[in-house]
Amino acid sequence: MKLRPDHRLIGQWIAPGSRVLDLGCGDGSLLASLRQERQVNGYGLEIDIDDIVACIDKGVNVIHADLDAGLADFDEDSFDYVIMSQALQAMRFPDRLLDEMLRVGREGIVTFPNFGHWPNRVQLFFGGHMPVTRALPAQWYNTRNIHLCTIKDFEILCREKGIEILERNVLTHNHRSGLGAHILPNLLGEIALYRFRRKGV
Repeated sequence: MKLRPDHRLIGQWIAPGSRVLDLGCGDGSLLASLRQERQVNGYGLEIDIDDIVACIDKGVNVIHADLDAGLADFDEDSFDYVIMSQALQAMRFPDRLLDEMLRVGREGIVTFPNFGHWPNRVQLFFGGHMPVTRALPAQWYNTRNIHLCTIKDFEILCREKGIEILERNVLTHNHRSGLGAHILPNLLGEIALYRFRRKGV
């Protein structure tokens, strides 16, 4: 099964036999891979009907849900990991959803496009228009992204919320981990991945 680069890296952070909740799970590829490679027990939440059908075809447990409505259907500490890949920036209240992730899960994992990536800055500065890149392919008027952020923004939010960042990985424009993105992540990183938990847990 061909996985996105960020999904492959997420898989390395998941302990075998874990309980996993995948928010905005798409077609279920990540959960299907984690079930096969890591023997996880998991559920996906998804709003798109076509993606739900794709999940069912893969044998992935999926629930039709709107993430903006929260995770009230789940008890505290129901999961070892709660994952949200490439969906944080599409949420109406991403800060609240981070709280919900750490209420129902021991750890959270998110990935998102870094709005501070240098091609975005160049397009804004010289072009005077919202960036269109591989990580942000839509035009401003038809994008699902409503709360774009930079790596720095996300880390400030975590600090304000008492969230401890356990691991960070930043992918470059060719979706690889590179030295440049390690040294200057907010400038040279295109996709950011974080694993985190509440401080003091």
